[in-house]
Amino acid sequence: MKIISYNVNGIRAAMKKGFVDWLKTHPADVICIQENKAQQSDVDVQLFNELGYHDHWFCAQKKGYSGVTVFTKIHPDKVQCGTGHQMSDDEGRVMQLDFGKVKLINAYFPSGTSGDERQTYKYQWLDEFFEYVQKLRKKNPNIILCGDYNIAHKEIDIHNPKGNKNQSGFLPEERAWMDKFYSNGWVDSFRTFHPEPHRYSWWSQRFPSVRAENKGWRIDYISVTEPLKPHLKDAEIFPDIKHSDHCPILVEVDVEKVQG
Repeated sequence: MKIISYNVNGIRAAMKKGFVDWLKTHPADVICIQENKAQQSDVDVQLFNELGYHDHWFCAQKKGYSGVTVFTKIHPDKVQCGTGHQMSDDEGRVMQLDFGKVKLINAYFPSGTSGDERQTYKYQWLDEFFEYVQKLRKKNPNIILCGDYNIAHKEIDIHNPKGNKNQSGFLPEERAWMDKFYSNGWVDSFRTFHPEPHRYSWWSQRFPSVRAENKGWRIDYISVTEPLKPHLKDAEIFPDIKHSDHCPILVEVDVEKVQG
């Protein structure tokens, strides 16, 4: 199973930049989208259905904000929207899909860049989400967690660690959460295959030259629970795909060999 995670920064904007044409190249079996910034009724979903994708939406109550979508050529056994945490669910942040013995989670972690109030909520969300997924692991040991985590984990994951040490997305408390997460049964699929530096998934739009000069952050991740690590086949980042200020990331998992 090939899975792509992609913050499109508005699906309607991405479609105007060739997102549907890119899907015609069949980049993956499952495409997990964050920040759809739309209601399902705002989008011509037939364009995706004609390509063989089932579409599943969990949209924010606030129009033009947040939201996650999954396009999949493999029909899921079950789809669940939300985690039961009201603010997170109102913002359409988490969707789960079951495929046989594997649970796939598509999550859009909050950003704290707009101010102290949202940064405080980001910490709350992280604590709630950690507890939530750790409980899920007890029921289903095989979980793939795709998403825009809005955190660069280590210095290798950001172009200017010293200059950004006080910026939301690279704060010590956020990075400590990532340490805790990866020390408690989770694996960073990309770093399993790619220990090299200068591999990023997001570039600020404030300065047009930033992406060309690859002054980016790696804040998009596909993590898997430890029982899935032996079944990882590949992981990649595609910086040349440009429908968004983010780029797609991929993982390939041999789900046929997964034990329940």
